[in-house]
Amino acid sequence: MTPETFVAELDSQNRSLLEKLGAKSAAGEAPGALTVRQLLKLALRNELEASELAALWMTDTPELDAKLALARQCGDEAKHYRWIEERLRGLGEDLSSFNPAAQGDSPLLKHLKGLRGTVERAAAGQFTREAIAVVRNDVFARFCEEKGDPETASLYREKIQPDEQHHHELGRKLLLKYAVTDDLQGKARAAAKRTLEVAEEVQEMARMKLGVCRAPGC
Repeated sequence: MTPETFVAELDSQNRSLLEKLGAKSAAGEAPGALTVRQLLKLALRNELEASELAALWMTDTPELDAKLALARQCGDEAKHYRWIEERLRGLGEDLSSFNPAAQGDSPLLKHLKGLRGTVERAAAGQFTREAIAVVRNDVFARFCEEKGDPETASLYREKIQPDEQHHHELGRKLLLKYAVTDDLQGKARAAAKRTLEVAEEVQEMARMKLGVCRAPGC
């Protein structure tokens, strides 16, 4: 199929699964002990991993436009990390001994690190993972408002979300340009599907074992 038809189809399939993912994140009552600060510390890990992944992929990406898109994303995710760090300090959190990488790579990062080729990476990383972030960040912003923290909600809606949407659109552009054969489209479809599956597995594990829901993306 044409790249335009393929990307439209992939977008439709993703949106159906993203709606389910967002609904699960927002389902039920959030534990009373769950705080905005807890979730923001999880967000620091997400942002660090997203920045590291973009930097890693950039080193062996041959296409200049894809390389520069990854450079832009790396900087944006690092910027988000600093914004969230500042917000946590404003909420009274002491981060002097906090190491967001202490637990090692998340299952999602391990999956994404294993991808090869610009089409697979664009489909899984920018096009799909960033769409997941947009959905989760919206759920998180609503949680912040429910907790009486409109400032954190505003940070996500007005500053972080536009960047995440831009990253998603960069993924769309790369797929339209490079996913031009049935083989490449098949690889992109499989990479996107597995990314959504891993994201759901991680989300459900956090909810069931740790009581964590409403967590933001990256």
